Amino acid sequence: MREEQVGDELGARLKEYEGCPAAVAGTGKDPVNAPMIRHWCEALGDTNPAYTGPDAIAPPTMLQTWTMGGLSGHRGRTGAYQELLGLLDAAGCTAVVATDCEQEYLRPLRPGDEVTFDAVIEEVSGRRTTRLGTGYFVTTRTDVRVAGEPVATHRFRILKYAPAPRAPLPRRPRPVVNRDNAGFWRGVAEHRLLIQRCTACGTPRHPWLPGCNACGSPDWDTVEASGEGTVHSYVVLHHPPFPAFDPPYAVGLIELAEGVRMVSNVVGVPYDEVRIGLPVRLEFQRCDEELTVPVFRAVRR
Repeated sequence: MREEQVGDELGARLKEYEGCPAAVAGTGKDPVNAPMIRHWCEALGDTNPAYTGPDAIAPPTMLQTWTMGGLSGHRGRTGAYQELLGLLDAAGCTAVVATDCEQEYLRPLRPGDEVTFDAVIEEVSGRRTTRLGTGYFVTTRTDVRVAGEPVATHRFRILKYAPAPRAPLPRRPRPVVNRDNAGFWRGVAEHRLLIQRCTACGTPRHPWLPGCNACGSPDWDTVEASGEGTVHSYVVLHHPPFPAFDPPYAVGLIELAEGVRMVSNVVGVPYDEVRIGLPVRLEFQRCDEELTVPVFRAVRR
């Protein structure tokens, strides 16, 4: 990460917002309460006895739980903070990532405490270039009170940035083509999905093999698949990333109407909406000037 200050007119404008309020007279949507403390401790596996019983306190690191606005937000957010974010958006810094927070605890919070808070735009950095892209770090400081008494301070830092251009993906790996499966790949190049069929017993098979795995006969012909199928099983690839592929993506075991199964990508639907039994239809995807592969597009009903 490097800081760039020369000619940073936007940075100078953003600096003017330092010290401006980000939220005024904010109120926690819920009092500090035992059920939320219990859920927090169960989720984190924290069995500290200080967080249970009649004299329980809230885990200090729950501080932001009591001040967050949730999906509906807080009505106390100021115009100054919205203007600051608007300037960044207008400059192309439309992406955001939380980077770190610092908390200072002055006294424990206990069930029944009702939290109020004020927040200020404490600092805006100069223009910074990171691996994610170029943008600005914005730090807000939230002062938390109960019945007017200061109980904690929370500093939260985000990076608002313009995403760095993504390098083009490298060329997709080539399939291994040999004398046993060359006919399959010739068919794919012609946008035909050919399935081997034993001429002795009529059993279809995929992938291509030199002999029938049902009766052992070496004699076979082909039948062209209709392209209709369903997802028999699937996985979603997240990690590790592999050159030429852009995770997450769904890989399905497709049950074809002809009675064989093959592995291929499921496209046309978000990866997290792929389900067993999902109807799909064959199509051919051009990867580059040399390679075409069969994929299966979800059929929406």
